Amino acid sequence: MLDAAAELFFERGFQRTTVRDIADRAGANQSLIFRYFGSKAAVFEAVAARLGHEQLERTPAERLLDTTLRSMLRDEPGRRRDHTMVTFLRSLGTDGPAADIAEQLGDDYASALATLTDAPNARLRAQLVLAWLIGIGLVRDVSRSEPLSGADADEVAGLFLTAARTLLEGTR
Repeated sequence: MLDAAAELFFERGFQRTTVRDIADRAGANQSLIFRYFGSKAAVFEAVAARLGHEQLERTPAERLLDTTLRSMLRDEPGRRRDHTMVTFLRSLGTDGPAADIAEQLGDDYASALATLTDAPNARLRAQLVLAWLIGIGLVRDVSRSEPLSGADADEVAGLFLTAARTLLEGTR
């Protein structure tokens, strides 16, 4: 089901994908999707969380911030932006499987980032950087506040990664 949903969300976007479309592509019944996820939004959150875990698996911790931020900021024709972090934030405070997956993803990201410092409060430092990263996604994509909304991705990445080094020694 998640593979089918991921394909459809990529092809059509969230708004133009229906639960019926996902069920048809997966060869399943709509009620099965509602039983396991509860809503289309929850399916989207589960797909985004899975993409986040895949990124964690293939990206070394020292490249995680740069890779994640640049995929969030991407604004190139033919390449989609990664909304995993913003989706993660939307999932917090809700109940259900997607929220549980998002919470675990946040813990996994924080654990990976905490390995970049020997400071005794490594976990706090990692969560502060992660919160900042999520905030960048929100300001850029949700509130669309200038100048961040229209800022050059390389400039944002350079400033963010330089500042993140203050908290996470060894971050590149």
